[in-house]
Amino acid sequence: MSEINVTPFVDVMLVLLIVFMVTAPLLTVGIPVDLPKVKASALTDQRDPLEITIKLDGSVYLGDTPVKVENLISRLNAITDQNSETRIYVKGDRVVAYGRIMEIMSLINSAGYVKVALIVQNTPD
Repeated sequence: MSEINVTPFVDVMLVLLIVFMVTAPLLTVGIPVDLPKVKASALTDQRDPLEITIKLDGSVYLGDTPVKVENLISRLNAITDQNSETRIYVKGDRVVAYGRIMEIMSLINSAGYVKVALIVQNTPD
């Protein structure tokens, strides 16, 4: 027989395809929060921004790692190389006190970061 049997190869590739299709959505999970709902257009930006999350219990996360508020600016400066043009998104649970979110945003703004925005959940019309 001079031909290669490709049936086992196709079987293996289909199994790998299914494994990647199942695991890919699991790689994009973040800190779960209940975002406020608004009607607004989404921002479009080519670079990935930094996300700061404020959970219901008041804990603060930079990306997926918890961080103390007093260490937040030093961590931001280390990650961004003190680039004040870095886009930073702040998202907070809908029942977190407004003052807590503004406290974090003013802390970031006082450190010189000018592109700070809130993340909300867009509601359908």
